[in-house]
Amino acid sequence: MTATRTSSLRIAVAQLNPVVGDIAGNLAKARAARKEAAGQGADLVLFTELFIAGYPPEDLILKPAFVKACEEAVDALVADTADGGPAIAIGTPLKRSSGLHNGLVVADAGERLAERFKIDLPNYGEFDEKRVFQAGPEIQGPVGVRGVRIGFPICEDIWGDLGICETLAESGAEILLVPNGSPYYRGKVDIRQQVVVRQVVESGLPILYANQLGGQDELVFDGASFALQADRSLAFQAPQFEEGLFLTVWERNGEEWRCVEAPVGAIPQAEEADYSACMLGLRDYVDKNGFRDVVLGLSGGIDSAICAALAVDALGADRVRTLMMPYRYTSKDSLRDAEDCARALGIRHDTVAIAEPVEGFTEALSRLFAGTETGVTEENLQSRARGTILMAVSNKFGSMVVTTGNKSEMSVGYATLYGDMNGGFNPIKDLYKMQVYALSRWRNAHLPKGALGPLGEVIPRNIIDKAPSAELRPDQTDQDSLPPYPVLDDILECLVEGEMGVDEIVARGHDRELVHRIEHLLYIAEYKRRQAAPGVKITRKNFGRDRRYPITNRFRDRS
Repeated sequence: MTATRTSSLRIAVAQLNPVVGDIAGNLAKARAARKEAAGQGADLVLFTELFIAGYPPEDLILKPAFVKACEEAVDALVADTADGGPAIAIGTPLKRSSGLHNGLVVADAGERLAERFKIDLPNYGEFDEKRVFQAGPEIQGPVGVRGVRIGFPICEDIWGDLGICETLAESGAEILLVPNGSPYYRGKVDIRQQVVVRQVVESGLPILYANQLGGQDELVFDGASFALQADRSLAFQAPQFEEGLFLTVWERNGEEWRCVEAPVGAIPQAEEADYSACMLGLRDYVDKNGFRDVVLGLSGGIDSAICAALAVDALGADRVRTLMMPYRYTSKDSLRDAEDCARALGIRHDTVAIAEPVEGFTEALSRLFAGTETGVTEENLQSRARGTILMAVSNKFGSMVVTTGNKSEMSVGYATLYGDMNGGFNPIKDLYKMQVYALSRWRNAHLPKGALGPLGEVIPRNIIDKAPSAELRPDQTDQDSLPPYPVLDDILECLVEGEMGVDEIVARGHDRELVHRIEHLLYIAEYKRRQAAPGVKITRKNFGRDRRYPITNRFRDRS
């Protein structure tokens, strides 16, 4: 706003949880954050990518009425800055003569100081921005905000190799502020910091990286905003998986700016981070879609047990109910384990026997099935009876059904359509079986930050220790149909995350015929996965947004 050089700048980072499409709600959040920042003496509030719209808005962006409403909300926020409080930099879609852009508005004293457009539009994995946005036509220079020349690259602008940060530095930028919508996967915090280190080296400037928080369908945005000094040292680290407004204080030392005051917190690792992501993703899916509570089948197995624990931690025990739906093959151990798990979590637990509906289906089908062998079809009737009962409870009481299948099962089709696949959301959809075990052990020893569940062992030891079984026939175990899970998971990670060839996987010590079989099962189960409930993305390549294989597919890697 002024050309006068200043020696200090107080920047508040708004690491908030917007809701896609809730323009009025997101505007209210922005106003509340700006008011809080004013109380902290901030000069500028940095919001995240497309904050007013919520991120990612996907094809909502194609509706002119939506883009217009976003513009009007930003106009209102720009007008607010006439009160003498902090300036703002906020992400929003912008329809201009050059096209529809993923944009940023910088405003102070009631005026728009500048608009900036995202140059490098991501078009990989979960990102599909080239579908709806036009890239900015050119790299736009720094913006003068209260005597400081600030560059505003937007998210992917610092991930690619277009030299945007270096160009901003050459154009006179003194600090780079980067609004982001960067979703979680395991190890993502380290990857982001490596990206920023590279840009600090190339530009010679300090970088403040603001990241969105919250669950949006299958994606979880984990926050963990941070800043690096020009010497690449960490100056600021916001918490992961926590909403907040964080003040960073910057001072000029000669020609260099340094962050001299900011919180620096610890970042959770490994199982703690994965569990927190699953918890946040489930909570936001339920709350943002208006469900009062959830229901799930609690079978006495580890998958349903960890889903129950996640639901209680995310929502509280009073918003979770479970059903045990026994049949003749349900063991006494499973009945006891389910009861013990429900008791440890403090949740309502009911029993609904499925003998009558299963036998009713069997009798109704007896003429059609005459002369055939009893097998998987009859086993699946048990699963489908359970799925129907859960959906009936959902319809009657408005509870969302939590689906409980893990990534190992979904990979090879070890799940029943319209049975155990029924439901609205799956918090462990992107966790392999061995990761489910690891998270279960971790949860029994820790209470995650922000969790609403109890301390101590919530997943009974016997559930973790016993052999997993669908209990659809006498003495059944998963390993009757599948290789041991450590072997299966390694092969699947190679095929799914690594896109490795059969020869490469065999070279890791796996049997060739087994790899061929798992690859075949992976491909033919695609039609099931297309009909599966959404679930939290944890790995680099989840089913759905990241891995988009054709259902009709005859390719097999056979050399």
